[in-house]
Amino acid sequence: MKHVLLLNLHQKYEGIANGNLTRDLLSEAKTFFTHNGYEVKETNIDEGYDIADELEKFQWADLFFVQSPVYWMGLPWLGKKYIDEIFSAGVNTVTYASDGRSRNDPSKTYGSGGLMGEKRYMLSFTYNCPASEFNNPKGFFDGLSLDEANIALHKTFQFCGAMQYPTFSVHDIYKSEFSLENTLNDLRHRLEENFTSKS
Repeated sequence: MKHVLLLNLHQKYEGIANGNLTRDLLSEAKTFFTHNGYEVKETNIDEGYDIADELEKFQWADLFFVQSPVYWMGLPWLGKKYIDEIFSAGVNTVTYASDGRSRNDPSKTYGSGGLMGEKRYMLSFTYNCPASEFNNPKGFFDGLSLDEANIALHKTFQFCGAMQYPTFSVHDIYKSEFSLENTLNDLRHRLEENFTSKS
């Protein structure tokens, strides 16, 4: 059976970011993975976590589905803290063995010392900004794609050897015409594209 770890990196700010959309997206993802033969484990960082327990989940998982809001152009600080703690604590056991370089073998390059080569990950983000700000030389992100704007998290997984599935994102979440139904349908379609034909 395939194993997926659903990571909820939401950090609650009362009245501004309560986490309802993150919860609904993860519920949709859980339903999809369960119906497609995955065993599911979950972590909600806002509820607290134990590093040793998380490392066991990381060892167990074949796939990481990461759901996070974007606060000030990056992960919530608690999400970054989680990433720093878990990926660092997994050295030599779960996440990475070294930075990959070798004094005796110059062909071994930086970023090639990961231990997660059999694992995959998918990122899913919620944004206030419109999707049109990406891949737009005149946009706020100066022409960067969604993945380029989130390069640090991608490179963290890649440093440890994990391979990427295409990213999902939700935009303009505070607009009056925002449709949760359409958003969940969009996520379901992306999950189908990523996992029913490639996994």
